[in-house]
Amino acid sequence: MKTLKPIFVVILGIFLSVTSCRTEEDVSIDPPAQQAIEANSAVASLMSSVAANDGSVDNIVYNANCFTIQLPITVTVNSIVITITEIGDYDDLEEILDAFDDDDDNIEIDFPVTIVLADYTEIVINSLDELEDYADDCAGENEDDDDIECIDFEYPITASVFNANNDLIESIVINNDNEMYDFIDDLDEFAAVTIDFPITVVFADGTTQTINTIQELEVAIEIADDSCDEDDDYDYNDDDCDNCTTDLLSDVLTQCTDWYIDELERNDNDLEDNYDGYFFTFNSDNTISVAWDNGSQTETGTWNASGSGNNITVEISIPGFTDVNDTWVLHEIENDDNDELEVSLRIGDDDELEFKNNCSGNGNVDDSALVNALTNGDWYVTYFFDDSDETADFADYVFNFASDNTATATDSNGTVNGIWSTSSGDTTPLALNLNFGSTFPLEELQEDWDVIEVTDDIIRLRDFDDDDDSEDFLTFERN
Repeated sequence: MKTLKPIFVVILGIFLSVTSCRTEEDVSIDPPAQQAIEANSAVASLMSSVAANDGSVDNIVYNANCFTIQLPITVTVNSIVITITEIGDYDDLEEILDAFDDDDDNIEIDFPVTIVLADYTEIVINSLDELEDYADDCAGENEDDDDIECIDFEYPITASVFNANNDLIESIVINNDNEMYDFIDDLDEFAAVTIDFPITVVFADGTTQTINTIQELEVAIEIADDSCDEDDDYDYNDDDCDNCTTDLLSDVLTQCTDWYIDELERNDNDLEDNYDGYFFTFNSDNTISVAWDNGSQTETGTWNASGSGNNITVEISIPGFTDVNDTWVLHEIENDDNDELEVSLRIGDDDELEFKNNCSGNGNVDDSALVNALTNGDWYVTYFFDDSDETADFADYVFNFASDNTATATDSNGTVNGIWSTSSGDTTPLALNLNFGSTFPLEELQEDWDVIEVTDDIIRLRDFDDDDDSEDFLTFERN
């Protein structure tokens, strides 16, 4: 049974106290129309849909879009017991499921568990049969549902509650979606309610918008509705390239030579053993070369990538390589903490091609080549990737690196001073260390960047984050 709204009981008591004890000094306030929100209005319904509990977030555990399983839970997958305490732990579960492509994955849930419905009602479930009964009431895979996942509120948000005489009786601080959902559900208990603007909303791509009126909020939600993939399907693997770009793929593939095929499956046939000793090199001019028999035999073809996010296609054409030649969909780009790179391509649910490389990322670049190029003339950022493409933030900057290890970044607002240095070790690649202080966006460049490529006209850099297994990329070029 749903036991909610304690805050509104308190507010009702305050309301009764205020109305029974008003004095001539009480102030009457006319709530601004641009901030007012009414029960059962279109914007109230939209806000409720944004705040509703997203049932698809844990589809990797159980396929049901209208409820989530409250954490923590313990599951057994492929004889491995794992306790999931936070959403990030679903990544650990996915790693287990992805460990082998030809096994039958089986997830067993330890009962009892508590499910949370879209309206945050909590129900204790004691068996798989009970869970299936509630799942039967959910909309199916990729069917329309009420929740809007393409936009979120940035909390806290403050609302003001008025009585029938327009007296302000309480300010309510809303801290999360559950509180927002309950707040909207109880609007009819009050004579008038306003939102204290401005507020901030966050879209699925990570961008934000400042909202100043209730009318702006209604428009923003309507525009965002159905503007992204809400991931209401049951393929937990289909969003692994949310932040992929063709530039990112090109940087990864061209930074090292001698990629090898780790997995190749076509029409349920495992073919990777047929390509033992074959090494593929992807070039920035979209040619691809293959060498085998210790380099005594070679072939040259082409590769091209287009699209964005989870819809990037990669076309490979190499004479004689019929198993590899096709138009593939980029599934995932991975880099582990051992500098092992992996690019996974797929066609449908069955055909898969995975290239791997154990390169350190610095090729044959030496310190003197980097210093000579870096300290010769002006440089411009032509690519910066940090979870998403943020190149535009650096569009107006001109960078200059002096031989005394000082640096400048200049735009229309003036010049910011910085420092640079290089470092390397027996087991670590050549790195370019940058620091331009805390000025946005230059603060984003403060890293020890692994050097991927250096020429007179381009410097490609990469940074691997051990904490979240993500990669950042930075490219300097001449004008």
